Amino acid sequence: MYIVAIAWIYVVLMMSITEHSVIAGIMTFLLYCVFPLTIVLYLMRTPQRKRQQREKQAAPQKQSGTPTVSGEHQQAETKAD
Repeated sequence: MYIVAIAWIYVVLMMSITEHSVIAGIMTFLLYCVFPLTIVLYLMRTPQRKRQQREKQAAPQKQSGTPTVSGEHQQAETKAD
């Protein structure tokens, strides 16, 4: 997906170069490229951030040797009892 972001940066850069003034070019680049891409890339990286957060929380439990029980397994065990 980064290739799409790079292509979009190129397209907007070409758009901003053709503006009549430097200020208009800068505003075009910021409003069409920087702000939207920041939001899109942040949202696309959300699953990776959640995965890293779960791994970080699971690391101390692995070191202490305590087994982790996921919510699904825990629910299945309580239904069986």
